[in-house]
Amino acid sequence: QVQLVESGGGLVQAGGSLRLSCAASTRTFSTYTMGWFRQAPGKEREFVSAITWTGGSTYYADSVKGRFTISRDNAKNPVYLQMNSLKPEDTAVYYCAAAWGSYRGTNYSAYPYWGQGTQVTVSS
Repeated sequence: QVQLVESGGGLVQAGGSLRLSCAASTRTFSTYTMGWFRQAPGKEREFVSAITWTGGSTYYADSVKGRFTISRDNAKNPVYLQMNSLKPEDTAVYYCAAAWGSYRGTNYSAYPYWGQGTQVTVSS
């Protein structure tokens, strides 16, 4: 089992920035593709971004492309989501997800491991 713990959420004004972190309880962290998803009230969980186990490939939802950056440091474990130019529509609970091996795509059901989520609220 892999346990994931997110941190870094909070309240920010539109146009501001936040950095989310996700720490994984596995010694083989470098072998997992890591992803970020979000879920707003009354909406389905949606893909935000993912990064392959090598860090060589990154993927983004169109809605966050150019504003969010995913990164990882396999030596230090956490995966990060730097969120800039935040908009009120980015308000959601953000979840870290993990899947062993290669990139699994944007469907949340392909990721077996999940964190508890961290709230991001962007005020207008």
